[in-house]
Amino acid sequence: MATWNDVAAVLFPDVTRTPEDYETMYPPRDLAEGARVTRVAPSPTGYLHLGVFYSALIDRLTADASKGLFYFRLEDTDKKREVEGGADDILASLNRFGLPIDEGFVAPGKVTGDYGSYVQSERVEIYHTYVKWLVENERAYPCFCKPEENAKTREQQEARKLRTGYYGAFAPCRNLSADEALQKLQAGEPYVVRLRSDGDEERRVKFDDMIKGHIEMPENDEDFVLLKSDGVPTYHFAHAVDDHLMRTTHVIRGDEWLSSVPKHLQLFRLLNFKAPKYAHISPIMVEEDGHKRKLSKRKDPQAAMHFYAEQGYPAASVLEYLMTIASSEFEQWRKANPTADRRTFPFNIKKMSVSGALFDLNKMNDVSKNVIAVMSADDVTAAVLAWAEEYDKDFFALLDRDRELAKNIFAIDRDKPKPRKDMAKWSDAPEYTAFFFDETYVPTTELPESVSPADAKAILAAYAADYKEVSDQSEWFERVKAICAPLGFCPDVKEYKQNPDAYKGHVGDVSTVLRLAVTGRRNTPDLCRIMELLGTDRVLARLADTANAL
Repeated sequence: MATWNDVAAVLFPDVTRTPEDYETMYPPRDLAEGARVTRVAPSPTGYLHLGVFYSALIDRLTADASKGLFYFRLEDTDKKREVEGGADDILASLNRFGLPIDEGFVAPGKVTGDYGSYVQSERVEIYHTYVKWLVENERAYPCFCKPEENAKTREQQEARKLRTGYYGAFAPCRNLSADEALQKLQAGEPYVVRLRSDGDEERRVKFDDMIKGHIEMPENDEDFVLLKSDGVPTYHFAHAVDDHLMRTTHVIRGDEWLSSVPKHLQLFRLLNFKAPKYAHISPIMVEEDGHKRKLSKRKDPQAAMHFYAEQGYPAASVLEYLMTIASSEFEQWRKANPTADRRTFPFNIKKMSVSGALFDLNKMNDVSKNVIAVMSADDVTAAVLAWAEEYDKDFFALLDRDRELAKNIFAIDRDKPKPRKDMAKWSDAPEYTAFFFDETYVPTTELPESVSPADAKAILAAYAADYKEVSDQSEWFERVKAICAPLGFCPDVKEYKQNPDAYKGHVGDVSTVLRLAVTGRRNTPDLCRIMELLGTDRVLARLADTANAL
């Protein structure tokens, strides 16, 4: 009479190791007590989604808060959906936006750590070892049901309004004897390997989710697939083995996996593993037509981390904004600690919102403006050049021909108690700097409402006649005021407001005429510094051209 050990031997003739061997190969980590080991484990099926990046941020914060470890594992068992270069793209995006990896894949082509391989497709022997052990202990079995048989069973369940799935009376291969299973294997019948569930849907499984709180759900009684017909494990099984052997202490993931927890806890128990703590993050939402929905790969460009790279959002801006989503206490902390490193914020995963956070691109832009405003001119210049070299070659060429000028442009009004906040992202830089370059400067004949074309021409002529390049803003403004009275404009705004009928306008109108002529815009940084950087010849040429156009 055959035994289940005989069945296991036929199923896995090449497996020579035992679970004990792998327990020895991957011992508990030598970390301080309480250190949390977290992981990001994406599938290389496309670009890095903001939701995955957000989960990875929470992983990083959780590990850092306990002086733990954050590793990267590639879950590549779904070869049909795999995208070439997808893994490298995900890694590059994580690093680009400031989420360094401690172990596993730390950068494209670079792997470190003693708990690998960190690629699931390279760990098949390990999975087979554990499935073999489950079969030997009658906790798993080969199933020979054909897909069409399973489809027919499903139709019957639906017709009877029963829960669909492979369980109980709807799991015929569960009742095969070892002899019967062995005969089918020797006959070459195709099979999958299923868990022999010991669950009962009438019983409850209880666990404490670090975000959702105490949860009770029906036990899993489904004999779900552990190994597919090609010998590749399902996500459910592979992640349990990997998280155990890599000594993951906290599994942080989207709450779409919440319904799978009973299966996963059952697997950990039947494999004699200690289950990790779970934290299920609510999805990032967007508002559409007055309703909230999940951020969508198909509908929302901001769902892809590529969007933030192409738009040129600094990594610090993305992380700073996501922190406002991750913790309701972060914004108040930031107000109290405006210059503190974000990483010193006392993050607590248990205080995360149970409901989905709403993504607001306008708010993100505001956050990013604050981040960019306090960056140094050197850092801004380097970041803009790097972005432009990748995404805007023409703009890069303009900046690259005189990098000192570029630095001086980005330095205007930067070192002030209240710096300007003109840019939310590096893709704003071409428009922000356009008037500095003859190739992109757009002249205008727009004027303040109170200034006629004749008066504007007189202002331009008077200013050009005595033009002198100065670097002191006070001196520059005094020269503007000096041409006001002879032209019928009040050099003092307060005085003008007391007796507006006595003047054509005030010094603000005069400076606006000059600003429009020199830059083509009403709103710019320090006009004195702009003129200094443009140089006398270009300033005078623009004044003359504008006067002629008027």
